[in-house]
Order: sequence, then structure tokens, then C-alpha cells
Amino acid sequence: MREAAITRKTAETDVSLRLSLDGSGRSQIRSGVGFLDHMLTLFARHGHFDLSVECRGDTQVDGHHSAEDIGICLGQAFREALGDKAGITRYGDTTLPMDEALVLTAVDLSGRGYLGCELPLPAEKVGDFDTELVEEFWAAFARSGELTLHIRLLAGRNTHHIIEAAFKSAARSLRKAVAVDPALGGEVPSTKGVL
Repeated sequence: MREAAITRKTAETDVSLRLSLDGSGRSQIRSGVGFLDHMLTLFARHGHFDLSVECRGDTQVDGHHSAEDIGICLGQAFREALGDKAGITRYGDTTLPMDEALVLTAVDLSGRGYLGCELPLPAEKVGDFDTELVEEFWAAFARSGELTLHIRLLAGRNTHHIIEAAFKSAARSLRKAVAVDPALGGEVPSTKGVL
């Protein structure tokens, strides 16, 4: 089973996260940040990942530490669940529309952490969520997951729609990348023999 359980406890947060790559999209998310709960729920659904997240963070300050540390834990969970990455597709990309918003994501499970994010957001907040935390979340995820992730806004005016399209698109790109490719016969998809 391609699963992982990650815990992270700091002076700012206490995170417990469980991930199954071969799930059905079930989720139980309690991040302490309502908008992030919504994004992670749809991330699990669109990726067909089973995901549970429990975070107690210093949200009386703001949502920054919780968003970043959940991103770190989710990246670690992907890395651990993939093991040596033998037989996986490795790459995935999705262009996803959500009403007026159109977002492209592309992922390479390369073993190298990098985020390329061109996702200008019109509003600084969605509800009480600071929208600058979207990039913080994905940067933490890419670094700790040791993967390359590009996110590009192609069209959009509504901040909620843009962020939601990004999470859905990333989930679908990751779903493609983690899929087992029978044509590889269990080999690591790299001429180096390791990812």
C-alpha cells in the first residue's frame, strides 16, 4: 500500500496527517483554517487520495504557520508513500477551468524540490484567509515532497475560483504522476535509475 502517516510538532503547530495515494477521495480535514479545509477536501477528491489532516496551530496569530506546516507534512507524505518511485508515471499536467478561471499545473516527481508559481491573486483575503498563504503552502509542499511543481494562471478574476482551480488542477496532475505505468515493468522512470 502506498500510504504514509506524518506528524510534526513545533512551538507553533501540531500536525498529524495520513495519506493514501490509492484511495477514493475520502477526507477528514481539520486544519483550523476554514478555507484551507475546503481546498484540502477538494484536493483529496480530485486526486482520488484518501487524506486526513488534524492541525492545532497558532491561528490566533494568523494561518501562516498552519498552512506552511501542513504543506510540509503533505509533501513528506507523498515522498514517503512513493518510496523509490519504481514504476510510476512521474509526470502529470492539467489545465483546469473553473468558471472564468483557468489554471495550468505541471508536476515532475523528480527528487528535486522546486515551485514555479505565477498565480496573481486579485484579493488579499478570501473570508479570513490570507491569499498569500497559497504560494507558501505549495512552496512547502514542493520542497518537502522533493518534486517540481509549476502553477500558472491563464485566466481569471475571482480569487476564490483561481485558488480552487489551482488546488484541483494540482491534485489531478499529481494523480497522473503517481499512477503506476505498466509499460515501465516496475523500473524507475529515469535514465539515472533513481529519482
